Amino acid sequence: MGKELTEKDIALMREELHHRRFVLRPKLIEAVKEARAFGDLSENFEYKAAKQEKNRNDSRCRYLENVIRTATIISDRSEEGTVGLYDKVTLYVEDDDEEMVIQIVTTMRQDALKGLVSKESPVGRAVLGRRVGDRVTVQVNDNYGYEVEIRAIEPGEDTGDAPLVSF
Repeated sequence: MGKELTEKDIALMREELHHRRFVLRPKLIEAVKEARAFGDLSENFEYKAAKQEKNRNDSRCRYLENVIRTATIISDRSEEGTVGLYDKVTLYVEDDDEEMVIQIVTTMRQDALKGLVSKESPVGRAVLGRRVGDRVTVQVNDNYGYEVEIRAIEPGEDTGDAPLVSF
């Protein structure tokens, strides 16, 4: 089973794939040809670097193709007043006595440093479908979990602002 992604995720991935195939790849192939012309390939750093960049692009294309092919398309079907995909959620972390605001996103758009939390992460799984005032346990692993309280839910939508995760 593939990743659960939205139509917007798939569209962004197709857009990136198109750019990598038809814009970036021809430039990288030309860079490899130019570097090859510099001479001895065993000591030609420019050739190795150009080849590596071309291979990295080809690898990303294969990855995107695979994810698109195996993805399961989902939409936010959360009930009114419950945490759903792309909602901003204010959480009170009892252990730290502090609040934090997160946005629930798909795995292809997660960035914890920017508050974009995957719906499949421990926090995402714990709060998805819950309501304001609910206290939930975020189970990080078999030995550690912590309590959070949902203080606010701001309904959101996928505006496409969150970029795709790269590897």
